[in-house]
Amino acid sequence: MSKRLSIVAALAAALAPAAQAAYPERPITLIVPFAAGGPTDVVARIVGDNMSRTLGQQVVVENVTGAGGTTGTTRGAQANPDGCTITMGHMGTHGAAPAVYPNLKYDPLKDFVPIGLAAGTPILIVAKKNFPAKDLKEFVTYVKANSEKLNEAHAGVGSVSHTTCSLLNSILGIKPTRVPYQGTGPALNDLVGGQVDYMCDQIVNLTPQIQAGSIKAYGIATEKRSPALPDVPTTKEGGLAEFQVSAWNALFAPKGTPNEIVTKLNGALVKALDDEHTRKRLLDLGAEIADKEGRSPEALRKLVTSEIARWNKVLKTQTASAK
Repeated sequence: MSKRLSIVAALAAALAPAAQAAYPERPITLIVPFAAGGPTDVVARIVGDNMSRTLGQQVVVENVTGAGGTTGTTRGAQANPDGCTITMGHMGTHGAAPAVYPNLKYDPLKDFVPIGLAAGTPILIVAKKNFPAKDLKEFVTYVKANSEKLNEAHAGVGSVSHTTCSLLNSILGIKPTRVPYQGTGPALNDLVGGQVDYMCDQIVNLTPQIQAGSIKAYGIATEKRSPALPDVPTTKEGGLAEFQVSAWNALFAPKGTPNEIVTKLNGALVKALDDEHTRKRLLDLGAEIADKEGRSPEALRKLVTSEIARWNKVLKTQTASAK
């Protein structure tokens, strides 16, 4: 009997690594809590395409929209922790949401296991093409003197455009009329048409209009200029170094996901971000890619913690007046 047990134990030990190595045994669902074609969706599809080849199973994007991305993120938090459903969260869903939604059905830190940072999309300050200021310094002076007469567009409370301009308005100490829209598209259309004065948004959404001269770009909120818009100065160059913000996108798994699965997913993500073709696709959009140290689960956890604190401070005083 003891000999039979030892054989069984030996077989179990031999098969255990193989069982772990089998992950993933089926396609992986990647929940994107925003509409198809938006910045987070585009980043998810580019990264997921490369990860599929590494993992040997297709990463299938599922767009689950609603409530500023919190509907899809809630679904991701409640998924089985088997590595077969993961979520592409971002600055809003895992940073700003706790301050914007008092009845949020998930905790960005407690209900998720961080996998890694995918890519950030820089934020720009833009205005209608006939806005009086010629550069960022003049823009700051003008809006401070005329904020009560100005209209600022955003894509709804909790959106990237809303949260980032909340930060800008807070830094400048101004209270313009905040005009909400059902998405970035309608807001940008009215900016192009001159119905509103300025807004803040992601480079991916704004580049064509800036290049066409349909709107004015006053500054990009990054340390360095973007290769996608090399003529647009940084906010630091324009004298507004305090306004540094990026709409980062990152992968998360539900809490309870085994460490070995998280490690494998992180490895596939890191490999994707090192791939020359994948990097080019992201950089051509104007996205920023973190260095190797910044792609670890630990680095992402620290980022989420700091972002929750940052946006809680900014948005608690801004949300009530924006609704």
